[in-house]
Amino acid sequence: MDLEKLTALQLAEKIKQHQISVLDGVKHVFEQIEKKEPKIHAYLDTYKKEAYARAKQVQKGIEDGTYTGPLAGVPIAIKDNICIKGKTTTCASKILENFVPQYNAEVIDRLERAGLVIIGKTNMDEFAMGSTTETSAYGVTRNPWDTEHVPGGSSGGSCAAVAAGETYLALGSDTGGSIRQPSSFCGVTGIKPTYGTVSRYGLVAYASSLDQIGPVGKDVADCAALLEIIAGHDTKDSTSIERQDLNFTKDMEGKLMGMKFGVPKEYLAEGLNPEVKAAFMDALKILSQQGAIVEFFSMKTTEYMIPAYYIIASAEASSNLERFDGVKYGYRAKEYEGLHDMYKKTRTEGFGEEVKRRIMLGSFVLSSGYYDAYYLKALKTKALIKQEFDRAFEKYDVLLAPAAPYTAPKLGESLKDPLAMYLGDIYTVAVNLCGLPGITVPCGMDSAGLPVGIQMIGDCFMEKKILRAAKEYETCRGTFPTAEEGGRKA
Repeated sequence: MDLEKLTALQLAEKIKQHQISVLDGVKHVFEQIEKKEPKIHAYLDTYKKEAYARAKQVQKGIEDGTYTGPLAGVPIAIKDNICIKGKTTTCASKILENFVPQYNAEVIDRLERAGLVIIGKTNMDEFAMGSTTETSAYGVTRNPWDTEHVPGGSSGGSCAAVAAGETYLALGSDTGGSIRQPSSFCGVTGIKPTYGTVSRYGLVAYASSLDQIGPVGKDVADCAALLEIIAGHDTKDSTSIERQDLNFTKDMEGKLMGMKFGVPKEYLAEGLNPEVKAAFMDALKILSQQGAIVEFFSMKTTEYMIPAYYIIASAEASSNLERFDGVKYGYRAKEYEGLHDMYKKTRTEGFGEEVKRRIMLGSFVLSSGYYDAYYLKALKTKALIKQEFDRAFEKYDVLLAPAAPYTAPKLGESLKDPLAMYLGDIYTVAVNLCGLPGITVPCGMDSAGLPVGIQMIGDCFMEKKILRAAKEYETCRGTFPTAEEGGRKA
């Protein structure tokens, strides 16, 4: 049986039917890791011994009725900014190289109750700051479609692991597109849920008002099933929302006839790669052929989205990252004179260039002389952006956008010009500023054979609408090749 071609739901079903065992699935994943990891470097740490033991425990639990969920027995990878008790959580930073949390993130407890098997921790941009998974202190991750290219970021390790067949599912975090953009670059599916739907307890914070954990999978159904497991109110997270509509897999099968899709004209303006635009327009054609109404409209706040996002995110990051001082946990400089010198040397040696850049920007916009001119203005702009999205959703069920203005760049290209890297988030950051749900689904490939993704954005708490639209589009699009089938240097 070719386990690599199975989706997570198909694997779980075969386990339930006793056609294969949980251990078979876990062994297959580790075989793929041993084969591909030297090239891809999607993982920072793997838990082979613990995963094999867990597989036997879950197998017994499935047989005695303890685990009855649709994903019981499925291997899953975890982004390395999500805490697992007793396992190193580094956020891909030197400053947390020896940090071992004494508690689980809420999502980890939910995965364990559902009978999933955790395989290991995936690589990421340091503290989730980056769009390429090149700012990691532990080396770059490569795109399984072409190893000369980046997988995107900051959840590049999670998306690359799914694309390479090194796991069936993964968790990432999305602060400004960090699940949706690498999903596009790696030809997989990823969801950023409505803010507050998934608990942030145990997620190491980058920007607390924007961060959200979400699923990465091979297709829409896998992501919906995983989202159903991790979503739900958590008293340990003050931003967690009590929702009653968490059955995301229900009513996902539905025709698009009469559904209204809006496309911001500004998203198709200068800066969008012609091949990405062509793949995106082909996707719009498919939706129209299914009876959906696709209209173009103007979103006048588009040019303010990137500056508002980076001011707010950097301001929150400078506040959140001040806790890493070498006193309580993590890295500490070996030579220093006095407390303040220890702070300075620890942070200088422990943080990477991109993290330092954003901390300095955040500290600047929060300083007394510039708070009103930058940070307060960014918050007001955020409110205007939200109002414009609210008006759009009065008319449209779902908004459509490319996930990124280009396909995966070559390694090293993006870091030459950080500002250009920031501008690459143009289509994703507004979703986080407004707390909206968004999903990326593969919609084509460029002439170099690299995947292109389409992004579907819903109003707050409207995950079901975007899942239905994405599932129907996926069905009409047909089977999308894997990196093994379509990639050049996988």
